[in-house]
Amino acid sequence: MSPSPLLLVPFREVRHDQPDDCLHYESVAVRGTEMDWTIPAHRHEGLHQFQMLEQGHVRGTIDGREFEAQAPVLLMLAPGSVHGFTYTPNTVGHQVTVPTTTLQQLLGGSQLADTEFATSCVLPDIEGHGMADSQSLFTQVAREFRTQSPGRVHALLACATLLAVQFLRHRGEHFRRERGQGARDALLQRYRALVEQHYREHLPLSFYAEALGVTPDHLSRTCRGATKQSALQILHERLMLEARRLLAYSSMPVTDVAQQLGYDDAAYFSKFFSRSVGNTPSDYRALVASGVRGGQSL
Repeated sequence: MSPSPLLLVPFREVRHDQPDDCLHYESVAVRGTEMDWTIPAHRHEGLHQFQMLEQGHVRGTIDGREFEAQAPVLLMLAPGSVHGFTYTPNTVGHQVTVPTTTLQQLLGGSQLADTEFATSCVLPDIEGHGMADSQSLFTQVAREFRTQSPGRVHALLACATLLAVQFLRHRGEHFRRERGQGARDALLQRYRALVEQHYREHLPLSFYAEALGVTPDHLSRTCRGATKQSALQILHERLMLEARRLLAYSSMPVTDVAQQLGYDDAAYFSKFFSRSVGNTPSDYRALVASGVRGGQSL
């Protein structure tokens, strides 16, 4: 039995009724009240989404990792990230959706959209002026989005740029508080960013080490010290995460999944997937369709 297709949210389906919309804004309550405050698992293709909760509580999963957070909290959802949320009734918050191509242009070709904004995050510990600044910016987006003032598009794009920069800074502060500012953690984050760009290419660990200016042994020791996983395990984990996403939330044949992930030999892909996940690709797809593994494995 093939799984039900994952709810995809293209930009044309979240656009406002104005012809010059360059992003989309809505309050969290719009979808919350429509769906009894439970948003089923879905993914955005080619879209970045920024969210802020001012009041209430949220729990959910992002790429299979469960979380809970009490407002105030910030969330950033990257393209392709499978996520689903349950909010407490009457949660108050904002949601801004920006096409990734637009975000890349706004960031001036700095590749931040492909590195720092490549993975989703939950930022529950933003306080003081940082949270007040974010709240003010979301409010400004809401106001500009609902009006037809002169320069509307330019104002919205300027707000989107500031919003992305604020999230980048908040995320950096969050990681520094959690992990410290040591070279080990900086190297790990740079490695994860490179993996995000190249994991489908099946490049050797030496490629990543050379790009980062370290030896493969040093890179692996650093990763193991910070995550209990070797550099190669982190690379394989990212590859298998995408494999699970494609198997669970698309109807493409296993051979096509293998090709999309850079495997020329579908049989080798199936063997590697079975060894990593514990089920063949077909068995895994059937288990997800029956609801056995969907919540835990994506």
